Amino acid sequence: MLSLALVLTLAFAPVPDSIHVLYENKDIEGLKALCDRTENRTEDLMCRYRLYPLTEDADYIADIPTTLDDASARELALLSGLWGYRVAEGSFFQAPRYGTRSNRLMRRAREMNPLEPYVLLINGQSLLYRPSVIGGDKEEAREQFALLCRVAPNNPEAGITNMEAQVWHWYALRLLEKDDANQVHKELLAANPPPLHREFLQDPPDIDEPRS
Repeated sequence: MLSLALVLTLAFAPVPDSIHVLYENKDIEGLKALCDRTENRTEDLMCRYRLYPLTEDADYIADIPTTLDDASARELALLSGLWGYRVAEGSFFQAPRYGTRSNRLMRRAREMNPLEPYVLLINGQSLLYRPSVIGGDKEEAREQFALLCRVAPNNPEAGITNMEAQVWHWYALRLLEKDDANQVHKELLAANPPPLHREFLQDPPDIDEPRS
């Protein structure tokens, strides 16, 4: 439960700033209410990207476009991430088509701005979760998250906290079985992360290879 002072602060904060606070605190109803008043395409994509993994409500990814005209790198990356969710939820026959759309959008985003925080985050996630036979690369994912750890603090308007960046970097270290993964894990837990990241640190998902 968020404090009254924080709720009042969020009511007057820029939407991307508020989205990440509600997301990291797993305040689904608060995030839904905030997203009902989004004013532009970027905010709408960001809301969908944050709400879907919290709710697994297919409505958030059901009516997304296949491409965007005059889009920023951030918008292309977010749309790529939404199509990535469709890959995970789609049938065996749908997944290749959805994956191609996601990858095409990410290529455009990276060509436009490879250091955009959401490009680094979502490309890293894609590289981490994709099987190696179709382009997955955990070391390259780790490199994307390491860059994100450097970029995120200088781009607070993106709504990606340094904690989120560090948690994803740790997760890549863990999957790669790096020697420093356990120490990084202890330091992140000691930093009192918000509920979403604490739960992820305490019970991280495993990624099997190959993955169907």
